[in-house]
Amino acid sequence: MDIFSPVQILAETVVHQWLGIQVGSYLGEAVNFFIYDSIKIGLLLVVINYVMAITRYYFPMEKVRDLLTKRRWFGLDYLLAALLGVITPFCSCSSIPLFIGFLSAGIPLGITFTFLISSPLVNEASLLLFPALFGWRVTALYNLVGIIVSILGGILIGRLHMEKYVESSLLKFKNRAQALRENEGVELSVGERAKLWWSDGWEITKRVYPYVLLGVAIGAIIHGFIPQTLIERYLGTKSWWAIPAATLSGVPLYANSVGVIPVMEALIGKGIPLGTALAFMTATVTLSIPEALILKKVMKWQLLATFFGITIVGIMLMGYLFNWIG
Repeated sequence: MDIFSPVQILAETVVHQWLGIQVGSYLGEAVNFFIYDSIKIGLLLVVINYVMAITRYYFPMEKVRDLLTKRRWFGLDYLLAALLGVITPFCSCSSIPLFIGFLSAGIPLGITFTFLISSPLVNEASLLLFPALFGWRVTALYNLVGIIVSILGGILIGRLHMEKYVESSLLKFKNRAQALRENEGVELSVGERAKLWWSDGWEITKRVYPYVLLGVAIGAIIHGFIPQTLIERYLGTKSWWAIPAATLSGVPLYANSVGVIPVMEALIGKGIPLGTALAFMTATVTLSIPEALILKKVMKWQLLATFFGITIVGIMLMGYLFNWIG
């Protein structure tokens, strides 16, 4: 059972019973999407930022940074970040709260981006639904390539040393409970710590959440009002430019991995090559306009453009690979 199913039930109740919007209508789909994702991502923000405030208290950022940078095998830290992304069933926007938590805890930039790419790219659909739809060979190869793309993307961003383009308050953030303990030797009671942790977690949440609402609103409009037939019509070609077209068509959209599977099945059923359909699906779940709007609050456009550019190239290469072997 999806832990957010009560939120989905609430969204459906508000849309169809309280507002009286017709089931299956474009408006109903858009409003349902907005209510569900706004609440879901808001809850994730609050919980994850609170947990990260506790983590910073007991595991100061210097210790976390040392743990991840003083490694014996190059790339192990990136692999761990990618595998963490695999086991967290988040869409592109839902993974942002944990990404912010990593940054504020002092985790190196490249590693945080490996997680941000991997979390929506290698997901519950690619692990659980792909075998029945496309077989184990495609499933194994897709997940392996997805992990490799996320690791290489994170390493490249890390090598570019783009920390200066991240919101400085996130990199330097130290919660007040930790500061009192380290600088003044004050040991707080459990209740006092809990209040300070909540205050620090809420401080980050309230800065980001307005952008979450704006991003989800745009995603809801796209999700509700762009018909599937429009996508099918323009991706049916087998020309070389079909992969870039599929990738760039998927970027403005916003859906989770399970929600985009029916669209992908429809595309393949109409004769669209597997690699082209995968490029569209991967771009849809990994990158989106709502994600860009939220990330713009925590980083400058130079880093945002680099992240999108690297990920788009990785998705295109994945698409060409599957069309070649298909």
